[in-house]
Amino acid sequence: MIEHNISLKPYNTFGIDVKAKSFGRFRSVDELKDLLRSRDKEIPLFILGGGSNVLLTKDLPYFVLKNEISGIELVNETETHVVLKVGSGVEWHSFVRYTVEKGWGGIENMSLIPGSVGASPMQNIGAYGAEIKDTFVSLEALRIDTLEMCTFNKEECRFGYRESVFKRALKDQYVIVSVSYELSKNPKINTTYGAIQSEIEVMGVNEVTVDTVSQAVMNIRRSKLPDPNVLGNAGSFFKNPVVSKEVFDELLRNYPDAPHYPQESGEEKLAAGWLIEKAGWKGKRIGNCGVHEKQALVLVNYGGASGREIYDLSTAIIEDIQSKFGVTLEREVNIL
Repeated sequence: MIEHNISLKPYNTFGIDVKAKSFGRFRSVDELKDLLRSRDKEIPLFILGGGSNVLLTKDLPYFVLKNEISGIELVNETETHVVLKVGSGVEWHSFVRYTVEKGWGGIENMSLIPGSVGASPMQNIGAYGAEIKDTFVSLEALRIDTLEMCTFNKEECRFGYRESVFKRALKDQYVIVSVSYELSKNPKINTTYGAIQSEIEVMGVNEVTVDTVSQAVMNIRRSKLPDPNVLGNAGSFFKNPVVSKEVFDELLRNYPDAPHYPQESGEEKLAAGWLIEKAGWKGKRIGNCGVHEKQALVLVNYGGASGREIYDLSTAIIEDIQSKFGVTLEREVNIL
């Protein structure tokens, strides 16, 4: 069923109250095809998953399709690995917990990331030393203009840092309907990134398992990140910038304590949160929005903020970081 002039406030984690011109839900490929066949092709499409990586700045003159494809299917199993095919509308964290409870490793470091499974390859989501590309096998997607089902392998997705072909060359051309991942029955535990190891020590466990790592990550994230059900936000708003050695050397001369991560390309990845905090934005509030007091990467809606207010705040931060450090921040959140 297609509805009209529907508020999207319940469907975005910033809690921005804007309206969609048309709105429909799909729980299967067939339902998706029916909606696409019946739509007015003059109205642009927008596919909405968990609404956790989008900032809505205006009423949308779009046909918004809410992805609710569910299901987790075991498609292959060996002595050492399993391959799972997951509906793109499945909540990402629910899927992570499902694998952790089975004792299967590979995505436990990405616990509590908001959003849906379908967004995971689009963004090449990652956290605490793990990225989707590490466990990704393939995805199935429906081509919007022909209603043809297509399969993409890892190479065809062209994964980069918070990037994929679906954010660039193939943007708005496909709807991801399922994603397949390969997980290990004999997982290699990764506790080296961030505060995971120290959190595990605080937890006082004797045996470190994928569940231990998942719990530690959840504890860390909950201590630093606001619950979007309480305080509107979209998690990390900015990407960690990757800069040339020349830009990095100049920054290091002035700020020798700047955290950095060498890249294979010879470039350096910087911590956007550190830059924003160093510039004095952490905890700063402007009107009904601001920068979270515990995590400078997170912009928050204190209640009643418009998407434009939050966007303007992000622009002010970008301009200030460029002025102070000569580094250009890029928004991770999609702006509409």
